[in-house]
Amino acid sequence: MEALAPFELEVARLLVETLHLEGIAPEDIEPEAPLFGEGLGLDSIDALELALAIAKTYGFQLRSDDQQNRRIFASLRALSQHIAQRRIR
Repeated sequence: MEALAPFELEVARLLVETLHLEGIAPEDIEPEAPLFGEGLGLDSIDALELALAIAKTYGFQLRSDDQQNRRIFASLRALSQHIAQRRIR
């Protein structure tokens, strides 16, 4: 299993805490595994909760009508990279 980069681990912790993912340790999330469907099994409600937590924590909005959302939320690595590029804090 590939180790998470420090910022990926930070985002994984936010994900686990925000969505109350029981039995999943942040460091056990595969960086390239899908967040939805077969991967972590997240759904659209989870995406909304996660977007709110990202806005509060990193100071920018993820819009529900963004055409890039499928790519942004594809995996922990994709999400972490997107946040790292846009975060204000």
